[in-house]
Amino acid sequence: MRIFTVIGARPQFVKAAVVSRALIQKAEASEFMVHTGQHFDENMSKVFFDEMEISPPAANLGISGGGHGSMTGQMLIRIEEMLVEQKPDWVLVYGDTNSTLAGALAASKLNIPCAHVEAGLRSDNRRMPEEINRILVDHSCDLLFAPTEVAFERLEKEGIGRDRIIRTGDVMLDAALLFGERAKERSTILENLGLQEKGFALCTLHRAENVDSKEILQGLMEGLGEVARSLPIILPLHPRTKSRMEQFGLSDSLHDGIRLIEPVGYLDVLRLESSSSVVITDSGGMQKEAFFQKVPCVTLRTETEWIELLPGGYNRLARPMVDSIPCKVEEALSAELDWAVELYGDGHSSDAIALCLKNALK
Repeated sequence: MRIFTVIGARPQFVKAAVVSRALIQKAEASEFMVHTGQHFDENMSKVFFDEMEISPPAANLGISGGGHGSMTGQMLIRIEEMLVEQKPDWVLVYGDTNSTLAGALAASKLNIPCAHVEAGLRSDNRRMPEEINRILVDHSCDLLFAPTEVAFERLEKEGIGRDRIIRTGDVMLDAALLFGERAKERSTILENLGLQEKGFALCTLHRAENVDSKEILQGLMEGLGEVARSLPIILPLHPRTKSRMEQFGLSDSLHDGIRLIEPVGYLDVLRLESSSSVVITDSGGMQKEAFFQKVPCVTLRTETEWIELLPGGYNRLARPMVDSIPCKVEEALSAELDWAVELYGDGHSSDAIALCLKNALK
């Protein structure tokens, strides 16, 4: 079985790390991995391959920057050319990026079976480019690997047949279990930064709707500054956020308790997450990772695609320009949470995906 995998953003590197292992071990598959180059910063790309011992991609397209149409179009052209050459049995795409959409569209136009890992997620906010990507990819793919029961049910409601949907659990849980111990053994990020266990908040901020508006970004930074008066904040700075902060003149007005650091690798991310007292983020993946690490989360968005985390209080929304970030953080820190609940499978989602792809060819 020949698998053609398309990735381009750092969360996809993590997911591919565990699925690629399963494809080799459980399905005896060969894999041709294409990195579109959508994330071009070395700290956001190469270090992930090194830490997780993923083989270098067979091709790196080096496509980044520009508008959504230009980026997706360039990827579509290049991926289609390689699919014609490689003739895979399956195209495998992850998540909700432009790379995901380009891979799925190229496969569907060439009538090559395509499978989507992390299918069925919806925020119901069509102003998000990721939401449009999710919908288009799910409705063009042949197999949809849904990480949760909510995702499975959403796909059914959209008219997709049950024969195309597989409830696998979440491969990010597989990765957290596989690499969690390695992070404890190898990561020195706490020592390097002089941090104490549970003595800080971890924050990430990168979404366009949050950082491309000076008013919203300034409001978020002021809210984080209030939190930092009593709880230091570690903020690995995404290149997009760094650029906007410089553009808007916000870098010099941050509260002293907000500590900006360069983007870090996956093992350091896991160590920071597990050691923090609360995670504050606008990242979809980090909402789940906080849950895996039994750390409460505050999400700086008006909605989330991981809605199953909200009822139990594991995650709570702090809507930009509406809700008080300090109040939401205080609620998260004081909540008594039941971490025994199982929402994302048993940590063997990657095996299920590999076997499903293999059996679908029989």
